[in-house]
Amino acid sequence: MKRYVLCLVFFAAYAAQEDLINKVFLFPKETATAHVILKPEPSKPLGKFTVCLRSYTELTREHYLFSLATAGKDNTFYIGLIPPNLCIISINQEDKHFKVDAEVLDWKHTCVSWDSDSGVIQLWVNGKVYLRKVSNKGFTIPSPASIILGQEQDSYGGHFDAGQSFVGEMCDVHMWDYELTPEDIKNVQANDKHGNVLSWKSLSYEIKGDVLVLPKLQCKSLGYTASLYSLCY
Repeated sequence: MKRYVLCLVFFAAYAAQEDLINKVFLFPKETATAHVILKPEPSKPLGKFTVCLRSYTELTREHYLFSLATAGKDNTFYIGLIPPNLCIISINQEDKHFKVDAEVLDWKHTCVSWDSDSGVIQLWVNGKVYLRKVSNKGFTIPSPASIILGQEQDSYGGHFDAGQSFVGEMCDVHMWDYELTPEDIKNVQANDKHGNVLSWKSLSYEIKGDVLVLPKLQCKSLGYTASLYSLCY
C-alpha cells in the first residue's frame, strides 16, 4: 500500500492537467533533457492549425519553442528562432525562414497558422503579420503526434541537442485545428480566446527534467496596429 501511494504522489508531481492562466514554465538552463510534453485534446489528423505562445529569453543563439513530431518525421512542425531577427517554421521537414523585427528583451507573442488547402503559412509576432509563405500544399499532419516545448525533436519524442534548447520563460500556449483571423489574434493576445486542441487554461502536460511552474510576475507586451500596450499579471 505504501508503495502504491508513493507512485501516485510521484506521478502527480510530473503529470498534470490544470489552469495555467496565471503561471509560466521556467526553463532555467541549457540542457539536452529538460522539456515539457503536451497532450492534445482531441488527438486527430490536422489539415490546418494555429499555434500561439509567449516567450521571454536572453538567448542569442538558435533555439526552439514548439516542436511537433510524428512517426518517421521529426520536423513535422516546429517554431525556431535565430536572434536577432530570424524565425524558422518547418512543415513536413521543409523549413521556411521569416525575417522579423529585431528582438528586444521583452515578452514576445508568436502565432503561426498553416492551411493544407493552400499551403499558406502566416506568422504574427506581437500582433504584426509578416510575409506569407507556402509549404506542403495538400499535406495532412497524421496522428498521434509528439508535442514538446523547449526542445527540437530529432526523433519522435526525443534526441535533443542542448545547443538548441530554450532557456527562459514561456506561457499562454494554445493550439487550434483551424486558422485564426487577425481579429482572433488580437483576442488571443488579450487572453480572451483559448485553444481547442491545446489550451493554457486547461493544459494536459508532463514535465521532464529541470522545468519549473511559477507565478506569472512580469509584464507582457501586446502590439496592436500603431500602439504598444503593456499589461502586468
